[in-house]
Amino acid sequence: MGNGFACMPRKEHRGAASVSRSKRMGSARSARGGPKLTPAEEELLHRQALAMAIHQHLDAGGSMSRRIDAGASMSRRMAPGSTSSRRRGDLPDSVINAKPPQIVLEKLETKKIVLVHGEGFGAWCWYKTISHLEEAGLEPVALDLTGSGIDHTDTNSIATLADYSKPLIDYLDKLPEDEKVILVGHSCGGASVSYALEHCPQKISKAVFLTATMVKDGQRPFDVFSEELRSADVFLQESQFLVYGNGKDKPPTGLMFDKQQIKGLYFNQTPSKDMALAAVSMRPIPLAPIMEKLSLTPDKYGTVRRYFIQTLDDHMLSPDAQEKLVRENPPDGIFKIKGGDHCPFFSKPQSLNKILLEIAQIQAPAALLPGKASVEETAVEKS
Repeated sequence: MGNGFACMPRKEHRGAASVSRSKRMGSARSARGGPKLTPAEEELLHRQALAMAIHQHLDAGGSMSRRIDAGASMSRRMAPGSTSSRRRGDLPDSVINAKPPQIVLEKLETKKIVLVHGEGFGAWCWYKTISHLEEAGLEPVALDLTGSGIDHTDTNSIATLADYSKPLIDYLDKLPEDEKVILVGHSCGGASVSYALEHCPQKISKAVFLTATMVKDGQRPFDVFSEELRSADVFLQESQFLVYGNGKDKPPTGLMFDKQQIKGLYFNQTPSKDMALAAVSMRPIPLAPIMEKLSLTPDKYGTVRRYFIQTLDDHMLSPDAQEKLVRENPPDGIFKIKGGDHCPFFSKPQSLNKILLEIAQIQAPAALLPGKASVEETAVEKS
């Protein structure tokens, strides 16, 4: 995974409560009042993200926070009307290719969206999404899970999903009693989102699974990828990508794909400059959290509305595998990004932003009935 993925971090644990405000990466264009970035502004935004990532790679003790919180520098772009989820067949071309919906902030259940990265990634991967959501007046917060981003925990020491997800649970526990958030989980970050739904359902308004491991009760996150990466038993016996942090005579502790494997699985539609950012930022993947069976109950996990975002040019979690996920564990809504690879926050950031804004505006029904009566779909065309 480039230099950043092959280099193991030094063993040092930073407290889960360490947080700070992010640098205002999108402030240059906020003053303009429009959601469209000029090429120069896009380049500046990316250079800032890359500079911080390189600083992190060269000196892990730098000044970046474990959490990117962009909630304080929002531009207020309020307009009447709102958009709700529609069935795909009812969606005209004029809507499919429309600009991101303008929203009435006062009508939202919550403005705070917590972004949970996938395996090997960190809070840094959401820099484009943070910029877009902030421009719309929302309050995005990106977290580093344990051993990810600039959290210095040795990934080989992470033994459970609870250990891995601790920064997310700590964050939710510290929210005011009457405050809720929207959780967005990418890839294996979906396991941490599901874990949070089971342990803190009262703090979560909605959960969004972005081409993510939306597992059933008793299922392992790894099982979702088994069709692409072979069965767990075979993978653990034969994979050349396993890391044995505690010695070859002990069970494997992590995964470390090579650069070409990463490019083919994750970044087949991603711009080269974002692949460069990932190369100096990605970390080894702790194995234990994705091999752990989740315990999910209708009384907790089942009480929160779930939405799934499919990416239709995904080589890591194929469209067929994503269809199987939503068929076996139906969410409240399904959204699709055409032309998006496994990392749409890089390859299709504007399409992802449209969907997140739409989900944020979906109002809770008057009475939440048990079970999922229907599933609605919205397609976002390739743009």
